[in-house]
Amino acid sequence: MAATITIPIKVKEKLDELSRSKDEPFEELLITALNRTYSILNPEDRAEIHLELCDKYLKEAKEFLQKSDRVQSSEKGWGAATQILKAMAAKEGKELRSHARLWDYVSTLRRRYGDEEISTLWHKASSLHTNFYVNWMPLDEVELAVKGVERFVKKLKGLMQC
Repeated sequence: MAATITIPIKVKEKLDELSRSKDEPFEELLITALNRTYSILNPEDRAEIHLELCDKYLKEAKEFLQKSDRVQSSEKGWGAATQILKAMAAKEGKELRSHARLWDYVSTLRRRYGDEEISTLWHKASSLHTNFYVNWMPLDEVELAVKGVERFVKKLKGLMQC
């Protein structure tokens, strides 16, 4: 469940700039900063927050597809994929703070579960991240990649239940 807060415009602008420079979603940037400062979240809380963000971003990716917005759909699809990985890692008491750590964790999951599709679907998500910057994917390819992310999320949520 989400809540709305009001912050001064100048602070929002600075946080938006920081979010872009760190290639980290705005919401996650705030949550991470608060948790590092005040240690308010346990691993289960962190996993729950990442799952909520995953669902939010996947929904937004589909909404942007309906508007034929390839760039924003790509960014939100990528965001959903990263959030499900971060949720799984959080349940294990781990934090994934870089692209390299995300890739390493995908490889770990593929080996742990003996499921190559985990990596294949992650590659689709990664192509969306690239497309956010270069915008070369046709809309139907973005749609296929978002469907791949949807499958990735469903697969990993299923593994989290084990």
